[in-house]
Amino acid sequence: MAEPPSPTLTTGAHEVVVVGADEQADVDVDVERWTGLARAAVLAEGARGELTLTFVDRVEMAELNREHLGHDGPTDVLSFPLDAGDDAGAPGATGVPVLLGDVVVCPAVAADQAAAHAGTLEDELALLVVHGVLHVLGHDHAEPAETAVMRARELDLLQRHHWAGPAPSGFRQVHGDDQGSS
Repeated sequence: MAEPPSPTLTTGAHEVVVVGADEQADVDVDVERWTGLARAAVLAEGARGELTLTFVDRVEMAELNREHLGHDGPTDVLSFPLDAGDDAGAPGATGVPVLLGDVVVCPAVAADQAAAHAGTLEDELALLVVHGVLHVLGHDHAEPAETAVMRARELDLLQRHHWAGPAPSGFRQVHGDDQGSS
């Protein structure tokens, strides 16, 4: 990203800080709501540290996707874990604050795929935020067993911190054309 996030919203106290920024104008985004969800996901996973959550437009997301993954075009979410190690972000870890990483979401792509994926734009953004946080915290979906664990964690976190109950009937974690990724 070329410039530092602006405007910036920081939410959280104690040992988890989520810094959020909306750097796009395509879709109205409630940065406070989504940073709160990200913080809840980090806490629920037992991690501690700082995470950034940035919302970008299609052009910026396409540039990041090409630069970091070698793929053309925008994608819905990218995650960039920073501090790695066995005790990075673990409760009780000492020393300097842990920089967990960055989650970048493209709300315009989320809006395009919401109806065929999570069902609503709100549920799609929630899924992407949680999905990105889980990637930053070390989850993956490259293998079937990893996919099952990651999807179970996503659903649990969404049920506890987004819906405060069961998933709505139209919610899907998998795109119609997915073969093991989300």
